[in-house]
Amino acid sequence: MESLKDKVILITGGSKGIGYGVAEVLLKEGAKVAITSRTQSSADEAAKSLSSSGGQVLGIAADVRDESSQQKAVDRVLQEWGRLDVLVANAGLGYFGSIENLTAAQWQETIDTNLTGVFYSVKASIPVLKDSKGYIITIASLAGTNFFAGGAAYNASKFGVVGFTQAIMLDLRASGIKVSTIMPGSVATEFNGASPNSSDDWKIQPEDIGQIIADLLKLNPRTLPSKIEVRPSLPPK
Repeated sequence: MESLKDKVILITGGSKGIGYGVAEVLLKEGAKVAITSRTQSSADEAAKSLSSSGGQVLGIAADVRDESSQQKAVDRVLQEWGRLDVLVANAGLGYFGSIENLTAAQWQETIDTNLTGVFYSVKASIPVLKDSKGYIITIASLAGTNFFAGGAAYNASKFGVVGFTQAIMLDLRASGIKVSTIMPGSVATEFNGASPNSSDDWKIQPEDIGQIIADLLKLNPRTLPSKIEVRPSLPPK
């Protein structure tokens, strides 16, 4: 994809954080962008904000934990624009704390959202991405290779996303679909209830992830960076 103009891109969990920052960058590149959120109101609010600087944006209510919901999101994109070129499987959440305090419900929501949700998003997108010879990009984490105390559910989900993505990369490349996973370290977002502020300036910014994705999509198609680790250049002071 030498140019992203008029390419159709679906971003799950695009109403804030990394997903929103990715959408901002890709819209500036001329892409048509659909973002999902669990509620239509939050999807519409984000789409309105994104469109204020130009570009075609579609807000869709979809829950990645629900397979039929993800299929409806893809169908809605096709209804609007007739094609899909890129899936950015970004939606995610985290519960952190000792395994002794981690509840079964927290474990299940983490796995259902961060791992099974990626599976549902990918499965819904494969047929149309075969048609467009498109691209699947999953947003994993350095927590998908570096385990830490209090990260049982989150580590499990992100280790799973990394392994899943690398396996489907091998499954799908013969069909012309490229697959990459991006594994960020600390990013300045609202993740886990945080409120980004000036003290987060040392962190990766959401638009930095967007730039990585734009660069991936414009890379010569003969080359595939299948797994990308990215971290802040400097530690916090």
